[in-house]
Amino acid sequence: MSHFVGKPAPEFTAEAFVNDRTVKLGLKSLRGKWVILAFYPADFTFVCPTELGELADNYDQFRKMNTEIVSVSTDTAFVHKAWKDNSPTIKKIKYPMLADPTRTVCTAYGTLIAEDGLSQRCTVIIDPKGVVRSYDIHDNSIGRSVHEIMRRLKAAQFVEKNPGMVCPASWQPGEKTLKPGMDLVGKI
Repeated sequence: MSHFVGKPAPEFTAEAFVNDRTVKLGLKSLRGKWVILAFYPADFTFVCPTELGELADNYDQFRKMNTEIVSVSTDTAFVHKAWKDNSPTIKKIKYPMLADPTRTVCTAYGTLIAEDGLSQRCTVIIDPKGVVRSYDIHDNSIGRSVHEIMRRLKAAQFVEKNPGMVCPASWQPGEKTLKPGMDLVGKI
Protein backbone atom coordinates (compact mmCIF):
# COMPACT_ATOMS: atom_id res chain seq x y z
CA MET A 1 0.00 0.00 0.00
CA SER A 2 1.41 3.34 -1.00
CA HIS A 3 0.76 4.90 2.39
CA PHE A 4 3.94 3.16 3.63
CA VAL A 5 6.36 4.52 1.02
CA GLY A 6 8.40 7.48 2.24
CA LYS A 7 7.28 6.97 5.84
CA PRO A 8 8.93 5.27 8.82
CA ALA A 9 8.60 1.49 8.66
CA PRO A 10 6.38 0.03 11.38
CA GLU A 11 8.60 -1.11 14.24
CA PHE A 12 8.48 -4.68 15.46
CA THR A 13 10.23 -7.11 17.76
CA ALA A 14 9.49 -10.78 17.21
CA GLU A 15 11.01 -14.21 17.45
CA ALA A 16 13.11 -15.28 14.49
CA PHE A 17 14.72 -18.55 13.50
CA VAL A 18 18.31 -18.02 12.35
CA ASN A 19 21.48 -20.11 12.55
CA ASP A 20 19.49 -23.05 13.95
CA ARG A 21 18.30 -21.11 16.99
CA THR A 22 15.63 -18.63 17.96
CA VAL A 23 16.40 -14.99 18.70
CA LYS A 24 14.41 -11.85 19.36
CA LEU A 25 14.76 -9.60 16.34
CA GLY A 26 13.75 -5.95 16.33
CA LEU A 27 13.71 -3.70 13.30
CA LYS A 28 15.57 -1.04 15.31
CA SER A 29 18.52 -3.44 15.68
CA LEU A 30 18.94 -3.29 11.89
CA ARG A 31 19.31 0.53 11.70
CA GLY A 32 22.27 1.51 9.58
CA LYS A 33 21.53 -1.27 7.09
CA TRP A 34 19.09 -1.58 4.24
CA VAL A 35 16.42 -4.15 5.06
CA ILE A 36 14.34 -6.32 2.78
CA LEU A 37 11.24 -7.77 4.41
CA ALA A 38 9.98 -10.71 2.33
CA PHE A 39 6.47 -11.55 3.52
CA TYR A 40 5.10 -14.88 2.31
CA PRO A 41 1.99 -16.99 3.01
CA ALA A 42 3.28 -20.11 4.76
CA ASP A 43 6.01 -22.68 5.26
CA PHE A 44 5.71 -26.08 3.56
CA THR A 45 4.12 -24.54 0.46
CA PHE A 46 4.97 -24.38 -3.23
CA VAL A 47 5.90 -20.91 -4.52
CA CYS A 48 7.42 -19.73 -1.23
CA PRO A 49 10.48 -22.01 -1.22
CA THR A 50 11.36 -20.96 -4.77
CA GLU A 51 11.51 -17.31 -3.67
CA LEU A 52 13.20 -17.90 -0.33
CA GLY A 53 15.71 -20.18 -2.05
CA GLU A 54 16.55 -17.46 -4.60
CA LEU A 55 17.01 -14.97 -1.77
CA ALA A 56 19.31 -17.47 -0.04
CA ASP A 57 21.30 -17.97 -3.26
CA ASN A 58 21.84 -14.20 -3.48
CA TYR A 59 22.21 -13.47 0.25
CA ASP A 60 25.96 -12.82 0.11
CA GLN A 61 25.45 -10.30 -2.69
CA PHE A 62 22.74 -8.50 -0.69
CA ARG A 63 25.02 -8.41 2.36
CA LYS A 64 27.78 -6.81 0.27
CA MET A 65 25.22 -4.07 -0.41
CA ASN A 66 24.80 -3.45 3.35
CA THR A 67 21.41 -5.19 3.26
CA GLU A 68 19.76 -7.68 5.61
CA ILE A 69 16.98 -9.93 4.41
CA VAL A 70 14.25 -10.98 6.81
CA SER A 71 11.53 -13.37 5.65
CA VAL A 72 8.18 -13.12 7.46
CA SER A 73 5.26 -15.53 7.72
CA THR A 74 2.59 -16.30 10.30
CA ASP A 75 4.28 -19.61 11.12
CA THR A 76 6.09 -20.18 14.42
CA ALA A 77 9.87 -20.47 14.75
CA PHE A 78 9.33 -24.20 15.39
CA VAL A 79 7.65 -24.60 12.01
CA HIS A 80 10.51 -22.64 10.37
CA LYS A 81 12.96 -25.10 11.94
CA ALA A 82 10.96 -28.14 10.83
CA TRP A 83 10.81 -26.75 7.29
CA LYS A 84 14.56 -26.11 7.25
CA ASP A 85 15.20 -29.63 8.58
CA ASN A 86 13.10 -31.16 5.78
CA SER A 87 13.65 -29.02 2.69
CA PRO A 88 16.95 -28.89 0.78
CA THR A 89 15.97 -25.44 -0.56
CA ILE A 90 15.17 -23.96 2.85
CA LYS A 91 18.30 -25.56 4.35
CA LYS A 92 20.33 -22.95 2.37
CA ILE A 93 18.78 -20.00 4.24
CA LYS A 94 21.15 -18.01 6.46
CA TYR A 95 19.00 -14.92 6.92
CA PRO A 96 16.45 -14.55 9.77
CA MET A 97 13.03 -16.15 9.28
CA LEU A 98 10.66 -14.05 11.38
CA ALA A 99 7.83 -15.86 13.16
CA ASP A 100 4.56 -13.91 13.33
CA PRO A 101 1.95 -16.32 14.74
CA THR A 102 0.14 -13.40 16.44
CA ARG A 103 -0.13 -11.70 13.02
CA THR A 104 1.15 -8.45 14.58
CA VAL A 105 3.86 -7.73 11.99
CA CYS A 106 1.67 -8.74 9.03
CA THR A 107 -1.11 -6.51 10.32
CA ALA A 108 1.25 -3.56 10.82
CA TYR A 109 2.51 -3.87 7.24
CA GLY A 110 -0.92 -4.46 5.71
CA THR A 111 -0.16 -7.95 4.39
CA LEU A 112 -2.52 -10.05 6.54
CA ILE A 113 -5.32 -11.98 4.85
CA ALA A 114 -7.49 -12.05 7.98
CA GLU A 115 -9.90 -14.78 6.90
CA ASP A 116 -6.98 -17.13 6.10
CA GLY A 117 -4.59 -16.08 8.88
CA LEU A 118 -1.83 -15.86 6.25
CA SER A 119 0.26 -13.10 4.73
CA GLN A 120 0.09 -11.86 1.18
CA ARG A 121 3.30 -12.00 -0.81
CA CYS A 122 4.94 -8.62 -0.17
CA THR A 123 8.41 -7.12 -0.48
CA VAL A 124 9.36 -4.06 1.55
CA ILE A 125 12.67 -2.23 1.10
CA ILE A 126 13.62 -0.09 4.10
CA ASP A 127 16.54 2.35 4.09
CA PRO A 128 19.19 2.57 6.85
CA LYS A 129 17.20 5.32 8.61
CA GLY A 130 14.11 3.09 8.83
CA VAL A 131 12.12 4.69 6.00
CA VAL A 132 10.17 2.53 3.52
CA ARG A 133 11.53 3.09 0.01
CA SER A 134 9.64 0.36 -1.86
CA TYR A 135 6.51 -1.64 -1.10
CA ASP A 136 5.28 -4.30 -3.51
CA ILE A 137 2.35 -6.62 -2.82
CA HIS A 138 0.71 -9.06 -5.17
CA ASP A 139 -1.32 -12.24 -5.53
CA ASN A 140 0.07 -15.23 -3.65
CA SER A 141 0.08 -17.35 -6.79
CA ILE A 142 2.76 -15.13 -8.38
CA GLY A 143 6.39 -15.55 -7.32
CA ARG A 144 8.80 -12.64 -7.00
CA SER A 145 11.95 -12.00 -9.02
CA VAL A 146 14.96 -11.64 -6.76
CA HIS A 147 16.73 -9.87 -9.61
CA GLU A 148 13.99 -7.21 -9.68
CA ILE A 149 14.19 -6.82 -5.89
CA MET A 150 17.94 -6.31 -6.21
CA ARG A 151 17.45 -3.84 -9.08
CA ARG A 152 15.02 -1.78 -7.00
CA LEU A 153 17.42 -1.89 -4.04
CA LYS A 154 20.29 -0.64 -6.23
CA ALA A 155 18.07 2.14 -7.59
CA ALA A 156 17.01 3.15 -4.06
CA GLN A 157 20.66 3.19 -2.96
CA PHE A 158 21.62 5.26 -6.01
CA VAL A 159 18.99 7.95 -5.48
CA GLU A 160 19.84 8.11 -1.77
CA LYS A 161 23.48 8.87 -2.67
CA ASN A 162 22.52 11.19 -5.55
CA PRO A 163 19.79 13.58 -4.37
CA GLY A 164 17.77 15.09 -7.19
CA MET A 165 18.44 12.22 -9.60
CA VAL A 166 15.92 9.55 -10.61
CA CYS A 167 16.24 6.11 -12.19
CA PRO A 168 14.19 5.38 -15.32
CA ALA A 169 12.38 2.10 -16.06
CA SER A 170 14.56 -1.02 -15.95
CA TRP A 171 17.55 1.06 -14.82
CA GLN A 172 20.72 -0.83 -13.91
CA PRO A 173 23.87 0.59 -12.25
CA GLY A 174 26.08 2.34 -14.76
CA GLU A 175 23.18 3.26 -17.02
CA LYS A 176 21.94 6.78 -17.60
CA THR A 177 19.82 8.40 -14.91
CA LEU A 178 17.70 11.53 -15.14
CA LYS A 179 17.66 14.88 -13.39
CA PRO A 180 14.03 16.02 -13.42
CA GLY A 181 13.46 19.49 -14.75
CA MET A 182 11.41 21.53 -17.21
CA ASP A 183 14.04 20.93 -19.89
CA LEU A 184 13.01 17.23 -20.02
CA VAL A 185 9.26 17.84 -20.29
CA GLY A 186 8.01 16.29 -23.54
CA LYS A 187 11.50 15.17 -24.59
CA ILE A 188 11.49 11.65 -23.19
